[in-house]
Amino acid sequence: MKILYGVQGTGNGHIARARAMASALSKQHNVSVDFLFSGREAQSYFSMEDFGDYQTRRGLTFSTEKGKVSHMKTALNTNLSQLWKEVSELDLGGYDLVLNDFEPITAWAAKKQKIPSIGISHQNAFRYSVPKKGASWIDQTVIQHFAPTQHYLGLHWYHFQQPILPPIVHTPAQIDNQKQHFILVYLPFEDLQEINGLLQRFSNHDFICYHPAVKEMNQQEHLTFMPLSYQHFQRDLHACHGVIANGGFELPSEALTLGKKLLLKPLDGQFEQMSNVATLESLGLASSMQWLDPSAVRSWLDTEPAECVIYPNVAESISNWIVQGDWGNISPLWSHLWEQVDFPHYALINE
Repeated sequence: MKILYGVQGTGNGHIARARAMASALSKQHNVSVDFLFSGREAQSYFSMEDFGDYQTRRGLTFSTEKGKVSHMKTALNTNLSQLWKEVSELDLGGYDLVLNDFEPITAWAAKKQKIPSIGISHQNAFRYSVPKKGASWIDQTVIQHFAPTQHYLGLHWYHFQQPILPPIVHTPAQIDNQKQHFILVYLPFEDLQEINGLLQRFSNHDFICYHPAVKEMNQQEHLTFMPLSYQHFQRDLHACHGVIANGGFELPSEALTLGKKLLLKPLDGQFEQMSNVATLESLGLASSMQWLDPSAVRSWLDTEPAECVIYPNVAESISNWIVQGDWGNISPLWSHLWEQVDFPHYALINE
């Protein structure tokens, strides 16, 4: 089976999920996978060794400014004629299947060329009756039509009695898991100077902050600023005491499985992040702040350590399901995976 895997490149969470799937699919006999990423400048990708000779395209992305979605910048940066040109020029001849993580070019090319396709993403969970916050008709339209596929696998932290699956979490091997008393900060959509001003207030705590604006490591007393690096970030994620982040899906998923307490600040105007943060807070699995709020940070720093959420190897189970070929039936996959999930005693879960 020859597979083309299209991945939305705007967020590192999509790439982390694809990395886990790449590892799982590499263990399948007679399966080869090529990767295509879009939504980011080609030179801006990093730590991509797991994807071999991958392709990139411009695609579509949402622009942000100072912690908010900028609809004006998004509109100005959107070139629909270029997108359709990329769709039309992508030749899927020779591929048996297209896998897709909210990536529009491969999704629309598969639809146009009538190639079987499966969408695997957190965004697909919002096709079902799950908690949503701030979702406009535009948001719902994007979810439905941005990256259409024949079959959909939605991923979420809880099933909400819907046909969705647990998160795909990639845990690298050979990482020292010894906890240290520092806080890991990853707020890529926030202004770096504002982050610095917030963290400077808490001189009794150590912070390691990763940010795309940081070009080389620098240390300022209790603050260490790091450039983006998959390997270094994973090292610090495993060792930290807690995580302050935006409201994406993959990083909180990894933090939950590692037993890291979470303080999340959603990207303003991005309904997915707003929904994610509200959902984790309602499940008792995270705290939130709506802006870079010192009082919220202070209260969160004093909270008790978290316990691990036990999620199974979802990527491996999905890869087995893909090879079996019964793509219209996810019921056995659903029940098999959720039976293995174990939440902490304090989680507000209604089974």
